[in-house]
Amino acid sequence: MFAHKAKELVSQMTLEEKVSQLLHGAAAVERLNIPSYNWWNEALHGVARSGVATMFPQAIGLAATFDPELLERVAVVISDEGRAKYHAYQEEGDHDIFKGLTFWSPNINIFRDPRWGRGHETYGEDPFLTARLGVAFINGLQGNDPNQLKTAACAKHFAVHSGPEGERHEFDAVVSDYDLWNTYLPAFEAAVTEANVEAVMGAYNRTNGEPCCGSKTLLIDILREKWGFKGHVTSDCWAIKDFHERHKVTATPVESVAMAVRNGCDLNCGNLFGYCLAAVREGLLTEEKIDRAVQNLFVTRMKLGLLGAPENKAYTSIPYDVVDCEKHRAFNLQVARESLVLLKNDGVLPLKADNLKTIAVIGPNADSRIALEGNYQGTASDHVTVLQGIKAFAKDFRTLYAEGCPLAKDNDSVLSQFKHDRLAEALIATRRADAVVLALGLDRNLEGEEGDTGNQFASGDKLGLALPGSQQYMAEKVLEAAKQKGIPVIVAVISGSALDLRWADESANAVIQAFYPGSQGGRAIAEMLFGKFSPSGRLPLTFYRSDEDLPDFRDYSMENRTYRYFKGEALYPFGFGLGYEPFELSDAAYADSAVTATVTNKGKNRAAETVQVYIEIEGERENWNLCGMQKVMLNAGETTAITISLPSEAFMRYDDEGDLRLCYGKKALYIGFCQPDARSVALKGSKPARVEVK
Repeated sequence: MFAHKAKELVSQMTLEEKVSQLLHGAAAVERLNIPSYNWWNEALHGVARSGVATMFPQAIGLAATFDPELLERVAVVISDEGRAKYHAYQEEGDHDIFKGLTFWSPNINIFRDPRWGRGHETYGEDPFLTARLGVAFINGLQGNDPNQLKTAACAKHFAVHSGPEGERHEFDAVVSDYDLWNTYLPAFEAAVTEANVEAVMGAYNRTNGEPCCGSKTLLIDILREKWGFKGHVTSDCWAIKDFHERHKVTATPVESVAMAVRNGCDLNCGNLFGYCLAAVREGLLTEEKIDRAVQNLFVTRMKLGLLGAPENKAYTSIPYDVVDCEKHRAFNLQVARESLVLLKNDGVLPLKADNLKTIAVIGPNADSRIALEGNYQGTASDHVTVLQGIKAFAKDFRTLYAEGCPLAKDNDSVLSQFKHDRLAEALIATRRADAVVLALGLDRNLEGEEGDTGNQFASGDKLGLALPGSQQYMAEKVLEAAKQKGIPVIVAVISGSALDLRWADESANAVIQAFYPGSQGGRAIAEMLFGKFSPSGRLPLTFYRSDEDLPDFRDYSMENRTYRYFKGEALYPFGFGLGYEPFELSDAAYADSAVTATVTNKGKNRAAETVQVYIEIEGERENWNLCGMQKVMLNAGETTAITISLPSEAFMRYDDEGDLRLCYGKKALYIGFCQPDARSVALKGSKPARVEVK
């Protein structure tokens, strides 16, 4: 629709003017009425880095909902607020970074290893779940007008990118064709072919020898030619200079920019594309390649209603009042509730406030705002920590608080004479309580992107699965004191990734994985503890028992990784999560490319359950694959019939050329509330129905 208009505009520009548009901070060209524009903006779980916005649970927490429709609604809120903020900034003449309509989200890399610091930005370890959630999120960001964009989404980081963070600027992710096509690329293909994502960001690393931001294989052969991508490609930030400085595939900045633009990178997050002028002069790059890149960028700006293109009034009239409004905050609380995963419950939950006189809330994440947020965050106007959430229920009981220990150190004060200088207070609170809530885990200062974190870990990655500092030591002492007194301990883990929770599984009465639950997360956790709703979150990644279960972090082979290939027994498997109400599934069947079943809430209260469909194919490498899911909300005693359509791809695998082929081995579907492995069945207390596919 806008390609001809963009081409015409580019034809009027000088080479210098064209090159000025290839940087993330694009310059104004006043003689052609082209305003300056900064492409860099973020929106993983809310409009980030530009002031107040609704802050939803981090992406990994959103993934725990197993609910694409919910994610699309989340992204609609984000794009509403993004539009409102953009137009308000424009009125003030502010065209700065983090103020535009091009959001570099979602991150649809596969969380293949729990040590990766940026894993909490993703939707977990499964290609199917990641694809379904990614498509939904992109649709919510970009809107439903086929000719115009509400905001522009960006699928990142293309491709085969998941650590180590400290080596990403020189690392070569060597991967087999099978793993490339069947694990690392499906979510990107869905983003392009189903959601028509407007932008794709290249990764820092090399993949099979080629730097991703200048890879002919990835950016031309696969993205443009095989998948028919029509949008624009951006580099990750300052990734182009890695070509010559770290990857050593080029010798100079001029050679690096020439390689990137020639192979389909249109936009440079950074400033190196200024060397495109020299690349043209030296004959390493044609002006036609630059024209193509600028045209791609201008088409995006025109789709957004910029550069003189017609506006979509439904987008431009969104008032600033929607930003962090009460309706959005209430929805944020709902999303936080659905993101919480109950991993263990011996019957102690839900707590009964009437039976409590004193509750002890202990731990470094008990009263931490940072622990609610995750990275790539905006500014919430209201935070509710775990301690604050529990205090809101404390009408008739007292709340005692103790930090217990710092998040990642042994002592709070450098002047302390003895180790564990906050432990005594935790024990004092425990001995005076009727129940204990231990809030432990990590925060974005301990796991995240290289350059954004400062700790004893490896550039934002975790060295292993153990809790940092003296958290486990403190927790074990509290558990020991609680056992002596005969009171229950509930462990609430606030982290973006899997930790070694064997000690909690063995000794605590209940275990909750809260991920980074957003600004309303503490309220949601407290409501769950006191039975205001039944938890319905499910794990989007495997919780292994220990570091010994993990392959080499630098090995990108999927062998023995994630639930699809893992040969051992997980502590808490992918797809697992408990609720307060029992559900029953019956009459499972498969016909006409769809699964049907009857689901009944056998409990006494309204609750939700997620029906999961896995396919097992004889002779294939995977244990089984998730291929369908549906969240069901039912009143007490209510029964409903469900139908889950299965994609044809469920019965296929990609060959080495990236083409789908039908699998001829015997096929069986497992339909239920968890995986069919023995550990899931034992934890869940129900076994999925097995249906042969003829």
